[in-house]
Amino acid sequence: MIALSLAEIADITGGRPHDIPDPSVRISGPVVIDSRQVEAGSLFAAFEGEHVDGHDYAERAVAAGAAAVLAARPVGVPAVVVPDVEKALGALARAVVERLGTDVVALTGSAGKTSTKDLIAQVLQAHAPTVWTPGSLNNEIGLPLTALRATEETRHLVLEMGARGIGHIAYLTGLTPPRIGLVLNVGTAHIGEFGGREQIAQAKGELVEALPAEAEGGIAVLNADDPLVRAMSARTKARTVLFGEAEDAEIRATEVRMAPGGQPAFTLHTPTGCSDVTLRLYGEHHVSNALAAAAVAHVLGMSVEEIATALSGAGTLSRWRMEVTERADGVTIVNDAYNANPESMRAALRALAAMGGAARANGGRTWAVLGPMAELGDASLAEHDAVGRLAVRLNVSKLVAVGGREASWLQLGAYNEGSWGEESVHVSDAQAAVDLLRSELRPGDVVLVKASRSIGLERVALALLERGGEVADR
Repeated sequence: MIALSLAEIADITGGRPHDIPDPSVRISGPVVIDSRQVEAGSLFAAFEGEHVDGHDYAERAVAAGAAAVLAARPVGVPAVVVPDVEKALGALARAVVERLGTDVVALTGSAGKTSTKDLIAQVLQAHAPTVWTPGSLNNEIGLPLTALRATEETRHLVLEMGARGIGHIAYLTGLTPPRIGLVLNVGTAHIGEFGGREQIAQAKGELVEALPAEAEGGIAVLNADDPLVRAMSARTKARTVLFGEAEDAEIRATEVRMAPGGQPAFTLHTPTGCSDVTLRLYGEHHVSNALAAAAVAHVLGMSVEEIATALSGAGTLSRWRMEVTERADGVTIVNDAYNANPESMRAALRALAAMGGAARANGGRTWAVLGPMAELGDASLAEHDAVGRLAVRLNVSKLVAVGGREASWLQLGAYNEGSWGEESVHVSDAQAAVDLLRSELRPGDVVLVKASRSIGLERVALALLERGGEVADR
């Protein structure tokens, strides 16, 4: 964070200094909400959570080197006491971003946000100093924490924005107003909460509505291949740049092809020329993500050659998202268990099928170890059934459905599509899945592990890789 005095922070947040001998003392370290992450000169923001109250750790934070605490009440150590810590954190983020004048790139979508954010970050970092959202910290706390990592050297600030309902993205854009807004897609993630894809589109489109007008530099980067996203051009005064495989997209891909191992390659076209890209990521769905990143880089002034080189060298920055690891015995584990929705589940299965070509050539099989997808509401049965059916259509060798009712629907879909006998199985929990896999895996097999975050199915992948086959407690 840029250096600010405690007096300045109190003024920005509407707080008051408490137990601060010298209000001119400056915060020189990061803003953190975990006392274990405190560094010398940090500001520790004390949040009161469901199970833990950060105020109880204020003394520990200061003892570890924090210059002060941002708190809702006096805590017996130097603090800026504010009416609402969350709102104060947001106000501080906005003030810092406005002072820096850095280019803010915000992105949202139903699927692929984090993978695309990671691509954008790596491409822009090759161009100029860039700060980006770590992992999926894309809410009203994670977003300002990311923004507050920016310094005077930061040229680009890349912020992922999530939404749990109408108005959430509008609120986030108020904290860190973007100049460039990217919408990836409108799918069915959280459809149980929103009520329908049209409502999801309404929420995602709040991003482009928040952009400045074209004359003021605002740019909306939209997916030309998604009709609900393309239609958002009518909701913004910003310049619209389309990406995708559609012929009218400014940033588009042709000659899309898959390497034997499942990595996609394509020819990238921009208004300034074209260049070949071969991704290190797995799955054809990353072509759209890469085009989105290319579009952002293009409008920020990078050449097509620079973009193609950076994309071809980019890897996975965030954990448990198509992490591909080959064991010493030749079994490949694909840990994509961070989260799941119908769109990302289908993309992961297609990636597994693409990787299966090389596996079968070596006598291996493909395994889809899948758990429930959360927050689908009334669409849950149909969506789980459809995923089970797709696994069969893609010729996945073995489907292992893990968990309760929703998992049984995955197996039911596979059964109804013609998967009988040992081609699909329903097991009760993660340990049962590991026990099954340990007894049946052989060299050359490829195992995909995927489910909604709340299921914790990454424990299966970690057990197969690191823990001798035993599932660790969550």
